[in-house]
Amino acid sequence: MARIQFNFAFIHFLITTITLTTYPRVLSSDSESDSFPIIDFDSNLLFHQDYSPPSPPPPPPHPPSASCTDDLGGIGLIDTACQIVTDVNLTRDVYIEGKGNFYIHPGVRFHCPNFGCSITINISGNFNLSVNSSILTGTFELVANNASFFNGSVVNTTGLAGDPPPQTSGTPQGLEGAGGGHGGRGACCLLDKEKLPEDVWGGDAYSWSSLQEPCSYGSKGGSTSKEVDYGGGGGGRVKMTVKEYLVLDGAILADGGHGGAKGGGGSGGSIHLKAYKMTGGGRISACGGNGFAGGGGGRISVDIFSRHDDPQIFVHGGNSLGCPKNAGGAGTLYDAVARSLTVSNHNMSTDTDTLLLEFPYQPLWTNIYVRNHGRATVPLLWSRVQVQGQISLLCSGVLSFGLAHYASSEFELLAEELLMSDSVIKVYGALRMSVKMFLMWNSQMLIDGGEDVTVGTSLLEASNLVVLKESSVIHSNANLGVHGQGLLNLSGPGNWIEAQRLVLSLFYSIHVAPGSILRDCPSELLHPPEDCNVNSSLSFTLQICRVEDITVEGLIEGVSGMGCTGGVGRGNALSNGAGSGGGHGGKGGSACYNGNCIEGGVSYGNAELPCEIGSGSGEEKSVGSTAGGGIVVMGSLEHPLSSLSVEGSIRADGESFKGITRDQLVVMNGTVGGPGGGSGGTILLFLHTIDLGDYAVLSSVGGFGSPKGGGGGGGGRVHFHWSDIPTGDVYQPIARVNGSIHIWGGLGRDEGHAGENGTVSGKACPKGLYGIFCEECPAGTYKNVTGSDRALCHTCPADDLPHRAAYITVRGGIAETPCPYKCVSDRFHMPHCYTALEELIYTFGGPWLFGLLLLGLLILLALVLSVARMKFVGVDELPGPAPTQHGSQIDHSFPFLESLNEVLETNRAEESQSHVHRMYFMGRNTFSEPWHLPHTPPEQIKEIVYEGAFNTFVDEINGIATYQWWEGAIYSILSVLAYPLAWSWQQWRRRVKLQRLREFVRSEYDHACLRSCRSRALYEGLKVAATSDLMLVYMDFFLGGDEKRTDIPASLRQRFPMSILFGGDGSYMAPFSIQSDNILTSLISQMVPPTTWYRMTAGLNAQLRLVRRGRLRVTFQPVLRWLETQANPALRIYGIHVDLAWFQATTFGHCQYGLLVYAAEEERECISVEGIDGAKQVEEESRGVNNTHNENPSGHWREEMLVSQAHRRRDSYMTRKKSYGGIIVTNSLRMLEEKRDLFYLISFIVHNTKPVGHQDLVGLVISMLLLGDFSLVLLTLLQLYSISLVDVFLVLFILPLGILMPFPAGINALFSHRPRRSAGLARIYSLWNVTSWINVVVAFICGYTHYNSQSSSSKMFPFQPWNISMDESEWWIFPAGLVACKILQSQLVNWHIANLEIQDRSLYSNNYELFWQS
Repeated sequence: MARIQFNFAFIHFLITTITLTTYPRVLSSDSESDSFPIIDFDSNLLFHQDYSPPSPPPPPPHPPSASCTDDLGGIGLIDTACQIVTDVNLTRDVYIEGKGNFYIHPGVRFHCPNFGCSITINISGNFNLSVNSSILTGTFELVANNASFFNGSVVNTTGLAGDPPPQTSGTPQGLEGAGGGHGGRGACCLLDKEKLPEDVWGGDAYSWSSLQEPCSYGSKGGSTSKEVDYGGGGGGRVKMTVKEYLVLDGAILADGGHGGAKGGGGSGGSIHLKAYKMTGGGRISACGGNGFAGGGGGRISVDIFSRHDDPQIFVHGGNSLGCPKNAGGAGTLYDAVARSLTVSNHNMSTDTDTLLLEFPYQPLWTNIYVRNHGRATVPLLWSRVQVQGQISLLCSGVLSFGLAHYASSEFELLAEELLMSDSVIKVYGALRMSVKMFLMWNSQMLIDGGEDVTVGTSLLEASNLVVLKESSVIHSNANLGVHGQGLLNLSGPGNWIEAQRLVLSLFYSIHVAPGSILRDCPSELLHPPEDCNVNSSLSFTLQICRVEDITVEGLIEGVSGMGCTGGVGRGNALSNGAGSGGGHGGKGGSACYNGNCIEGGVSYGNAELPCEIGSGSGEEKSVGSTAGGGIVVMGSLEHPLSSLSVEGSIRADGESFKGITRDQLVVMNGTVGGPGGGSGGTILLFLHTIDLGDYAVLSSVGGFGSPKGGGGGGGGRVHFHWSDIPTGDVYQPIARVNGSIHIWGGLGRDEGHAGENGTVSGKACPKGLYGIFCEECPAGTYKNVTGSDRALCHTCPADDLPHRAAYITVRGGIAETPCPYKCVSDRFHMPHCYTALEELIYTFGGPWLFGLLLLGLLILLALVLSVARMKFVGVDELPGPAPTQHGSQIDHSFPFLESLNEVLETNRAEESQSHVHRMYFMGRNTFSEPWHLPHTPPEQIKEIVYEGAFNTFVDEINGIATYQWWEGAIYSILSVLAYPLAWSWQQWRRRVKLQRLREFVRSEYDHACLRSCRSRALYEGLKVAATSDLMLVYMDFFLGGDEKRTDIPASLRQRFPMSILFGGDGSYMAPFSIQSDNILTSLISQMVPPTTWYRMTAGLNAQLRLVRRGRLRVTFQPVLRWLETQANPALRIYGIHVDLAWFQATTFGHCQYGLLVYAAEEERECISVEGIDGAKQVEEESRGVNNTHNENPSGHWREEMLVSQAHRRRDSYMTRKKSYGGIIVTNSLRMLEEKRDLFYLISFIVHNTKPVGHQDLVGLVISMLLLGDFSLVLLTLLQLYSISLVDVFLVLFILPLGILMPFPAGINALFSHRPRRSAGLARIYSLWNVTSWINVVVAFICGYTHYNSQSSSSKMFPFQPWNISMDESEWWIFPAGLVACKILQSQLVNWHIANLEIQDRSLYSNNYELFWQS
């Protein structure tokens, strides 16, 4: 059922009112409520005054134009420019015409202070009334192209009116001191007790026909003396026709003159403004004058096409000193563009009307506004008020139709909307209203039909909406019909619709809110005619027919006590006058007095379709007799209600004995008894659905008997005649009953008995449904016959009901056996009500057999995987270090980390001899920090490159190395959804970027930056290479062979100190490592044998694997100890020393770490730390702790900039400029600043470790855990599926498929060829394993949430442990098993990767001899 609530109607009301109201005013909270006294009719009131005067004669021809200089004393000519610079006092009319401009200078007074004096200005140019200048006259007419009225200027015709039009009575007669009339009637302070306040007025209104172009003078006020005329003069006339632009910052006044305490105020005059455009906030006023009685307002018409400001427009009546609450009537304001009429009295209270006579039809007016205590009346009989838009009554506005003493006419009101707020509509007669929307806010519509039977029924039709709010009332003392096709909403307390007979019809929905009231069977009730007009002689007071929905939140009353005093079930009386109660649905209570009793009225009528009124006490002529209840009929057989919603009351109660007066006691002739109570009436409802709220009441109770043994009335009848009862799958509940249905009998008094209860019945229910409201038979019962008795619902057999199942209700009820059932929870599945997990378990023979099968299967599959892996991959366990093949250049027993050379060389020896310098790229090759080269070439290559061409080359290289925005965007998205995929994407783009750099340097770039002609011709001299982790890239510079320089390339000792940067970033996926390519090895071999350098590189890489980003302070310490105990003692033999160092940070704060290599004898000399960007900064450093120049007792960073002065040859020394960095020592690690992110926490679980050996055993355990992980995942999903499919979706897709990916990733890692590839895939597998933890956390949350919501109900089904029911208390088992399994997998994968990457475990030996001899 559609129900429109309070807030929506209220908001719509306010929006409509504000939008369509052109001139907002301050709303008043006062509401005016007038009474309707009926007094003798005075026929003279019909034609008391002249309401429609004849049109005025045409104006005479204009006299010759006045001269600017001679007649007006101005400067210039009227045909060019006339300027009035001094005051002008005229004594007669003046006419000014010309083609020029007319200016009145500031402060100049242009006056003709005679009554009716006319000043006419007709010019083709512009008119200016300057600051503080004024025009004073009786009539002012202006025709100009543009007109300006500046601040302080005024056109004043106040009180200077000439004679009003003939045959009008605007000037009051007599000596009452009444106000003059014009647009509104003048007030009159005469007190006449025989007349209503609105029947007494002064001067009458006139010139209605010309209100669109007003041109009449105001009328003079009356006087209180014959000798002296104290009345104020009427307002003059102002007419302006401006072709273009009107600026109004001054005032235009046509007010009535003040009459003082002894005279009435004059009425306002006429103002007519016409222009194309107007600006300014000036004042336009045609108000009535103040006086003993205020004058009526005048008439203003504004025809402005474009108004940019809202000037102050006043047309109210004048104040009445003799009767302050009765000001003059408001005048009229007509807006010609909007075609709207406004009647506003500026919040001045009045009893004086503004007359609204004949309304135009071609074209219709758009809107009518009556506001701010304005009182408008339509006095003519058989009048029609029709507008295209809105009729709005606001702020104590009053609109009256007809005359209070002649309520025999009919009126029509037609509009789109009727809006009322704190206002009143009075109708004397009948009103036929037709609107689309009718909204009332704290307002009243009072219809006085009089006593004339010829006056028809008032009909209020609102096609869309009728809303009453805030104690609004529609009252009629005659017949009233309210019709519509939308909603009727009585929204709250105090909202009434009451009439002698009230008919509501055709509405889609009727809403009667709490506190709201609707006041007021023959075949006509069951089958009403199409127009819903039922014979008025029928005994009922309320009929509602052909309505879709009704909502009752208030009271539907008027039927109670409206039945018969006698009737079929009338009561009987004892000899002492004590009467029994009337009967209807139940017998009336017996009357008893002094042991003598008499039976109550009999029960009568048909309970299945009642249509009778209640019976009374039976003594129709006796004093204090009671009547039975009437009939309430809603809907009909042909047109039932779609829905009925009741939050209030619907009553058809019998009448109770109310006592008697002293005078009535005499009439009783000494009898001491009294009548019994009346029986309840009938409430007959034809409907589809009903909704009785918590406080709703349907009442048809009997009345109480008299105190002296009177019997109570019998209860009435309430019947619900359902029009269509849906059955089967289309069944919907037809009733929601939370309120009360009262049909009890009335109480007896003294010895009298109570009446019997009445009946509540409903249409017989089909199969499967029972009761008055045709509800479904309770669960576990069925009904296979038609009827409404509860006993027809038989109990279902419980023999075949499974455990964990319960009978359920079926839509439309259960008509046959067997009865349907369902499992007690959705996690149990039909037909045996097992969970999905239990179904799986019992499919394989029960929990114990299933567990053994699963365990055996996991072991078998793990063995099969391990054997297949060894056969496919060929991995053999290496229990100890393999012997070293001494004398070879490369010891293949070392792991692949011993050499990270990936550059294919053709002639390595030749390249190392021609190698000049290695230039490292800056940046970590990420999307936010790509590789890039500095533009300044290092000192080492300045002799072999052209600096300008080198800068161009660097720009091209940096452009190629830069990533596109979409590459980083994809990485960011994948980082959130699946970080392993993001890592793979990043590595792929890095590989593509490296390949692009190689191709560019190798084949696309013309080597123009090199000085060597041979290098440029052969595209040689530049080579790009990178570490295997693709994070560190460098460019090698070679000689072309035609330089003929003997000082280059420099020897190894001349290159000292030399920096070697680490690859990687210390993370799990890219640990630190030092590359040992062929060129570097060849250079180092000048002082150190290659095997020694390879061994040192392998050992250092093994130590660097254990360094963790985020824990550099701790994990760098073993590296420093290893360098001091293993590396440097062996290298010192060959005159070389290495130190751990950091190099210049990038713009993103990233430091690059590496080795600083220099000669051992330079250990105490000043050395240089070579960076990667060619920057220059020099300081001294002393490696001695006791150095007196730069002592550093705290062991902080040795960041001092170093300068190396190395002897190149005996006869030449040269100072070399190096970039800066810092050497890392043990005591300075605690000052190391390092950034930590989310991966820092993960590093405690997945990190690089030392090898443990037993590769086959580790692989077997990983295979078992991998299969166990996958099995637990499936079981977890199966458990969650038993809870909710949404939980399965959440676990699978937060993160997307993260919980399933570890298994394929692990299989791929275990079955991959080559240790390096296998280790890389194992790291990806480890990442997927960690990522899946988020999915496991989601599984924990889902299980915990389900446990909290279902734990109380689950206790109803305690199962044995061997049933493996996975009850709510065991929700954590599978997720906890997954956590334990994944932790074990992480540690084993760490060992597996270490075994693959470090096959020689002697690299971690602390024994110096064992390490170097292995």
